[in-house]
Amino acid sequence: MKKTHNLEVCLSPAIFDLHSDRDAIVVVIDTLRASSAICNAFANGAESLIPVPSLDQAREYKKKGYMVAAERDGYVQDFADFGNSPFNFTPDRVRGKTIVYSTTNGTSTIEKASRCHQVVIGSFLNITSLEHYLTGQGRKVILLCAGWKGKVCLEDSVFAGALATRLLESGKFESLCDSVNMVIDLWKLAKSDVLSYIDKAAQRKRLGEKGLDDCIPFCHSEDSTDVI
Repeated sequence: MKKTHNLEVCLSPAIFDLHSDRDAIVVVIDTLRASSAICNAFANGAESLIPVPSLDQAREYKKKGYMVAAERDGYVQDFADFGNSPFNFTPDRVRGKTIVYSTTNGTSTIEKASRCHQVVIGSFLNITSLEHYLTGQGRKVILLCAGWKGKVCLEDSVFAGALATRLLESGKFESLCDSVNMVIDLWKLAKSDVLSYIDKAAQRKRLGEKGLDDCIPFCHSEDSTDVI
């Protein structure tokens, strides 16, 4: 009999304690924009990235000479080299560099997930490589949506649905998690025209009000990188 592994979706870091498992691989999802930016940074040659949850920690790293990307509520912090758009992480800026990174939701979610066996970053940019990686690991997988300040958000849930669909269809996973069924149903609604569906997302509106929505099509483009 073929062995399968458990798949769960956690819709918010606020309830991650209900899902946390030290033996699991956690996929952190922050589609708009942290996980997309992280994948693009490594695709463009970044050597390493240090996620820090607090701005005070980021400032301390800056004093030590590190390059820092830091934002809150979409606004670049005054001490930072740049913010959270994936377009900031260009090869000329990041190739061979270590980048300290602090965002509103994504980096604190990474820290919360770090108690588990392994943390990987999930985005549409690396979805196929991520699918192949996870199906080859032989472990339980938790898809952890970063959300917005503890609240559930649409864009992370849609991506979780896209990835969960692939993992279940691989035959390597099974699930008794209602959150998995919920996000798969969302993905079925969204997949024929993802960008139109994401127009209703609150984060889409937040970014638009600040003139930061130029990266939304890029963040929903599949397989621009094979980085894990």
